[in-house]
Amino acid sequence: MSKRSERKEEHLALAQMFFDKERQNSFDQVHLLRPALPEAKVDLNSIKIKQFGKDLAAPFFIEAMTGGSQKSKLINKQLGIIAAKTKIAMALGSASILVKEQDKLDSFYQARNANPDGLILANINPLTPAKSAEKIVTSIEADALQIHLNTVQEAAMPEGERNFQWLDNMLAIRQEVTKPIIIKEVGFGFDQDSLLKLKNAGFNLFDVAGSGGTNFAEIENHRNDHDVSYLEDIGLSTVLTALIANKLDLNYYVSGGVRSPLDVLKGLSLGGKMVGVANFFLQTLNKNGENGLFELIENWKNELAILMAVYGKSKTEELTNIKKYYDLELLNQIKQILLQEL
Repeated sequence: MSKRSERKEEHLALAQMFFDKERQNSFDQVHLLRPALPEAKVDLNSIKIKQFGKDLAAPFFIEAMTGGSQKSKLINKQLGIIAAKTKIAMALGSASILVKEQDKLDSFYQARNANPDGLILANINPLTPAKSAEKIVTSIEADALQIHLNTVQEAAMPEGERNFQWLDNMLAIRQEVTKPIIIKEVGFGFDQDSLLKLKNAGFNLFDVAGSGGTNFAEIENHRNDHDVSYLEDIGLSTVLTALIANKLDLNYYVSGGVRSPLDVLKGLSLGGKMVGVANFFLQTLNKNGENGLFELIENWKNELAILMAVYGKSKTEELTNIKKYYDLELLNQIKQILLQEL
């Protein structure tokens, strides 16, 4: 097994070791005002959406997790089967390994093979050569491409990248790749200056992925031979980074620490076009198997439709109209960061 594949397997094991479904995060600091008289009824059609020309049964998706190793090959096959059955979108883990190790393609293509008509997102790092990026998208038969920005993870990683000059290559990738591009964080959120820079460079779809879920600095610190735990708390929370993206009038997905249908509803109410779920789904798959994750997602679809009716909404686009209030800690952050002149 190559060093890159070994790292993929380590990440999977450590994501499981550090998983804590009871961990509090910024979603707990957001409260939605519920109408006592919603005048609505439960309808599964209310949660259906269309993305990249494909019809989806729900506005939440299987977020980028893995690929490039034997264990990830099985996981992507299982996730692909589940995505097909539940008719939700799926993002793959970073496929940049394919630049040097093309024999690992099958570990990613398993998802498309299992879900030939579904919505699948490929994922690469921002220094992937542009022509390789297009080849990866084509080989995986992806509908769109995530370019992930993971400076904190790279800084914590013992073998991590030390060149963070990424924008020029990202622009080259955009010129080469014919599918839509999504700029994605990996659990540390976007600041407003970076989002503005990316917006001005012509990128128009983001996955804000704030802190509150899997912490890759924590994972990489465990792999390191010296303590870099100080990197674990330098991200922006999912809610705060979603509010920043909303203030800038961007198109974006919300991910990072999603644990329930209520978190999904909150993510959509914060302006997310879709809401991504990674480790919670992965650990359900690990614990309860393929059928267990299938049942969980089906339950989430039903429960989200119920929540839509409870809050008096019949379309996901209406959820941004729900009034909200915030706990004082989060409100203070909003005042300090979000209310500054942008």
